[in-house]
Amino acid sequence: MSDRLKALADAGVSIWLDDLSRERIETGNLAELVESSSVVGVTTNPTIFAGAIADGERYDEQVRGLVADGASVDEVIFALTTDDVRNACDVLKPVAERTADDGRVSIEVEPTLANDTEATIASAKALWEAVDRPNALIKIPATLEGLPAITEVIAAGISVNVTLIFSVERYRAVMDAYLAGLEKAKDAGIDLATIRSVASFFVSRVDTEIDARLDKIGSEEALGLRGKAAVANARLAYAAFQEVLATERWQALATAGANAQRPLWASTGVKNPDYSDTLYVADLVVADTVNTMPEKTLQAFADHGEVTGDQVTGKGAEAQEVFDRLVAAGIDLDDVFLTLETEGVDKFKASWTELTETVETQMAKAKG
Repeated sequence: MSDRLKALADAGVSIWLDDLSRERIETGNLAELVESSSVVGVTTNPTIFAGAIADGERYDEQVRGLVADGASVDEVIFALTTDDVRNACDVLKPVAERTADDGRVSIEVEPTLANDTEATIASAKALWEAVDRPNALIKIPATLEGLPAITEVIAAGISVNVTLIFSVERYRAVMDAYLAGLEKAKDAGIDLATIRSVASFFVSRVDTEIDARLDKIGSEEALGLRGKAAVANARLAYAAFQEVLATERWQALATAGANAQRPLWASTGVKNPDYSDTLYVADLVVADTVNTMPEKTLQAFADHGEVTGDQVTGKGAEAQEVFDRLVAAGIDLDDVFLTLETEGVDKFKASWTELTETVETQMAKAKG
């Protein structure tokens, strides 16, 4: 295990891999990463599955069988992805038993349902039933239509990874939806200790969007703010998380056995080559969080990442100052976050199209 990754884990950051494939599972690579790299969880998305299926012959036999049985493309996707997540959950089971909060594997509801509350609820329940592992997490987008779905799915005793969170305002709504779900679950007699949740707060995309706007403004003040928004945004989110943990509402649920919905730093691969490739890991070190990394970022941090203590707690005022300066420089933050959510949903839908087309190609090959 890298000393640098161990230091990250010792600081209270749970390291999750943002990737999964049948090859990783069957070759023992995933188990090896868990053993040697402090990886204690996995997140997936349709693009990850599309890449795995397009490049992996390990899916061919199952696809042929499903095609022979007359399965539709949606049924094939459902079978392939839930099998992989189920098997990954089994690999991570010892971690789940040892750590309680970790050892989780996420699978996403169909992105085309992002603006349909009832269909999202139905999809989440179907995925949870199919994977049939207590250490699975069902990913639900934090759209306005997704918020009531989060509440109802949590109320049913299903563990959830809330994804596509960009603004602190929406994050507060996500936390409220989680608490409401826990309260309904408690009233229904469900053991709250069995429910887990993370809130995936996206990082790098915030800098990508705001940096482009700062470049267009072009003033000295604007250019001096490049690369500062994403970390500041995440630090403000963590301050909001701490506020909720201090409320009587949360304390009552915690007393009843509820688990905190940990912040998860998502989209932590650095897209600007001018920035450190470990920026969104090193600058967001704080206990009780998850950092889900593509393998490239994981390897970069193992090689040269630095842990210099808590980089988040107590920095809310400093982060707010960054945001005040962004507004003064001419950045419309409401428009930024609306743009990011809209593009985020569109990208998720596009990734589903990519996955569908990939599986259709494999099905055509299976038919000869």
